[in-house]
Amino acid sequence: MVSIDFIFAGAIVGFCFAHLQFLAFNASAAPCECYWYSMPRYRIGITLHIASILPAGLLVVFQFMPAIRHKYLIYHRVAGYLIILLVFISIVGALMITDHSFGGHIATQTAVRSLAIASTFGIINAYYNIKRLQIDQHRAWMLRVWFWMASIITLRIIQALSAVITSMYPSSWYEIMPCAELLYIANSTHMPLETVYSTYPVCSPGNSNLTVDSQVIVKVNYNGNPEQSDTALYIGFQMAIWLALVTHTVGIELSLRLTPKEAERLRNVSYKRQLAAGMQNPGSAGLVPEKLGDIDLWEPQLRHREDSSETVRMEDETK
Repeated sequence: MVSIDFIFAGAIVGFCFAHLQFLAFNASAAPCECYWYSMPRYRIGITLHIASILPAGLLVVFQFMPAIRHKYLIYHRVAGYLIILLVFISIVGALMITDHSFGGHIATQTAVRSLAIASTFGIINAYYNIKRLQIDQHRAWMLRVWFWMASIITLRIIQALSAVITSMYPSSWYEIMPCAELLYIANSTHMPLETVYSTYPVCSPGNSNLTVDSQVIVKVNYNGNPEQSDTALYIGFQMAIWLALVTHTVGIELSLRLTPKEAERLRNVSYKRQLAAGMQNPGSAGLVPEKLGDIDLWEPQLRHREDSSETVRMEDETK
């Protein structure tokens, strides 16, 4: 599993460094997104989100390095508190912009809010368990949270592939776009307004029915005009975010199931520390599975060894 951890950490670091440029979103974000980011609420939201989640992502990679956890425990703790704070700020920022993220469809909003709730729940569980010295569960919940949040990396890959595939059949896919957003894209990409008005007469100033809520139907084509390229990203985002979330959720649970020896080792460490701290039910002082389900009570390996030694001694005495 070391190779998986290495790939996972490398992907997060690479993604964070590659997206530091998004702090200047006017130069790097899609034109459709920049339209909303030009408004105070969404500008604040995207700034909070990016300025907090990127440094959190860079810091968290070092949290999973055994050498740092063992030799620099104070750093691990301080960085952990800072990461939790940054993640909560990023969640607030994400929720501020989700109603217009890549079209703001209800499927997108539901996915973003579900990820926010799950991540918050996971961090609270991880924090509670480390306060109870339940190290194995702290590790498991922190891994879950960051695998869930790292789904944004897989999301981008799926979204890009979706945009290319759907554009192979541009006559079959369409997306709705507000006139205000369309005109912003035209201005930011230097499209001739005459071309825009002739293609989308609904958005023309000569249209007596034109309102701030007026919308047009745009053909999906990633290789077409800027507004068509944006709709190609729009239309695949909803599918991509859910597929990425499911993939990462299944992936982290599979990874945890494939590392039982590490979980058992950490639980024995938890047992010793909880016993030394005078906690009740050492080894199970935190939120462990047997407290919630029909699972056999856990016993430390030391006790198993003592029981085995006693059994061997009794057998020798009876001979």
